[in-house]
Amino acid sequence: METYRSAAEYIRALTLRAGLPPGFRVSTATVGFIPREIPAKTTYTLNLGLISLDSPSDSFAAVFTRNSLPGAPVIIGKRRLREKLIRGVLINNKISNVCAQSGVEDAEQILRALAAQTGDAAEHYFSASTGIIGWKLPVREITETLPELVSTLNASTILPLARAIMTTDAYPKIRAAPVGRGKIVGIAKGAGMIEPNMRTMLVFLLTDIDIKRPTLQQALETACAESFNRISIDGDQSTSDMALILSSKRVRLSDSNEFTHALVDMCRRLAHDIVRNGEGVRHVIRVTVKNAPDTKTAAAVGKAVCNSNLVKTAIFGNDPNVGRIMSAIGDYTGNHGITLDIHRLSVTLGPETIFAHGCFQLDEQKEKVLADYLEECAFSNGEGYPPHDRVVELAADLGAGKASAVVMGADLGYDYIKENAGYRS
Repeated sequence: METYRSAAEYIRALTLRAGLPPGFRVSTATVGFIPREIPAKTTYTLNLGLISLDSPSDSFAAVFTRNSLPGAPVIIGKRRLREKLIRGVLINNKISNVCAQSGVEDAEQILRALAAQTGDAAEHYFSASTGIIGWKLPVREITETLPELVSTLNASTILPLARAIMTTDAYPKIRAAPVGRGKIVGIAKGAGMIEPNMRTMLVFLLTDIDIKRPTLQQALETACAESFNRISIDGDQSTSDMALILSSKRVRLSDSNEFTHALVDMCRRLAHDIVRNGEGVRHVIRVTVKNAPDTKTAAAVGKAVCNSNLVKTAIFGNDPNVGRIMSAIGDYTGNHGITLDIHRLSVTLGPETIFAHGCFQLDEQKEKVLADYLEECAFSNGEGYPPHDRVVELAADLGAGKASAVVMGADLGYDYIKENAGYRS
């Protein structure tokens, strides 16, 4: 179990993971701007980040949100998947560039300015944005900062970039995995508006493993399906979710399955990091659904429990109000034509069975054990690091098939309301 005693100790751990694979360089810069969409003439700060391959690569893949009102970077990103080569990604926080007037044109104009600085083609760059929906990008201010961004590219560490892409995140998130003689390094941002549903949040994965493009795309889709698509903080799917992977193709690997397994495992760890870092989160909830009719149903039942506001608030308050859990299971299955045999259904919370043999299994001692268990699983994000990786374990055996799925969710408390009520203030 990963535990940290201070923010400095956590950053030291991230530093050990943050070395870039050969063939990559990154840089960051800040941009000051005054939004034209609000009456107060307040200067805001926007972070830029650049991921650059030393030379264009034909090994890259991406998945995007299924939200029907996507941001300009998602629209551009889908076009880039038709390109033969990719050189890098330009990232900004603070403004998500979603449905803004001339949003796609603004992003493409910025990419053309970037390409002029690097001597490459604009079509060889992805755009990625996160932040406030509806505002326009400050094109002039960003363009003026690009020379600094390009001139400070370095091949040492991805940690500054992991910090630069944050919005309401309490701390940066980095994971790394060895693969043969190569490696995969990944960063992610996301703390609210998290309910990925991709074929997230922003995720950038870099590798030096030489993987053919169709294989890389399939590996990324598999990894997202088994990690990011199995998490939820607040049930709101973003307009800007994307996960990108780029390869510098420096290291050959005979078994592509080894790469896929490493990528899936690393993405699961990043997904866990995102949930633990969620806005106002005090408990991470892991729901394991077993013996469901199919995997899709198992995952959906898990999401139904994780996304129940009554379940989330009870767990936030360390209150083992287990009737809310059973209600969420019954709500989803009853409204989706899934027949359950109540005598085969069993549910556990932490160390205790709460439902079995067709009825609740509760008593005074069990209520106390469960309340203490929830309190032991609690934590605070206020210190700027994850103090432990304990989770509230919830398991449901539906007794209706052989499929299973694991879903990660979070509680709902006062700080989530406070964060989102004043997000633009």
